[in-house]
Amino acid sequence: MLKDITLGQYFPGNSMLHRADPRTKILLVLVVMIALFVCSAWISLLILACLILGMVYTARLRLRMVLRGLKPLVFIIVFTAVLNLFMTAGEDILWRAGPLSITTAGVNKAALIVVRLILLVVGASLLTYTTSPIQLTDGLERLLSPLKKIHVPVHELAMMMSLALRFIPTLVEETDKIMGAQRARGADFDNGNLLHRARAMVPILVPLFVSAFRRADELATAMECRLYRGDNGRTRLRQLKFGRDDAKCALAAVVFVGGAVVLQLVL
Repeated sequence: MLKDITLGQYFPGNSMLHRADPRTKILLVLVVMIALFVCSAWISLLILACLILGMVYTARLRLRMVLRGLKPLVFIIVFTAVLNLFMTAGEDILWRAGPLSITTAGVNKAALIVVRLILLVVGASLLTYTTSPIQLTDGLERLLSPLKKIHVPVHELAMMMSLALRFIPTLVEETDKIMGAQRARGADFDNGNLLHRARAMVPILVPLFVSAFRRADELATAMECRLYRGDNGRTRLRQLKFGRDDAKCALAAVVFVGGAVVLQLVL
């Protein structure tokens, strides 16, 4: 399952989304996420799903690979759906067993939550799939640059966020190696009750934290050796500019998100 975690990975390409300005992609993801929370009508969610699937196709990413990234979140999605299924009151009762009951409203809300979470994860993942860590840092810093007037360390915050996303695949790979080494020594992570599995994770967490701190120290040393001083006097090889690809992305967002919101208000 660890190999299925694709969050934070960057897949190089030359698609329209890859060429688009990172600021456009960040704003596009934020707008889509807000629209997913606002819209609760199925027709509106269908329109937003078409937008997200269209972006996956435009980025030339395999849908199977994108959906594979949902595997680590299956438990959270199912758990949330079950809670809404049994905890939502309604008049039309489909099944009852003591205090537990399933209603038509509960089924509709559970399905709505599942679809919304899937679209949220896939839409947010597109940002890291099509944007390199350096571009993501520059885009975040430029978007948050007005906060510099009130002495907010914008550059440092953007750098920390991009480094955190960048090191997710590295930590996942490190965890997989540690688990393989522990299995070779007779560790069992798949059998037993929940308490037994939790105890079995202790031999993984200790070396993982040690490795993470070591990598952080090596990264800090490398940045100091390259005379990294934050954004003081820093120049950029590639300047961020809005172009035709950004206009196309913005137009698609306006059409699809606007249509979804209008239908939500009408219905």
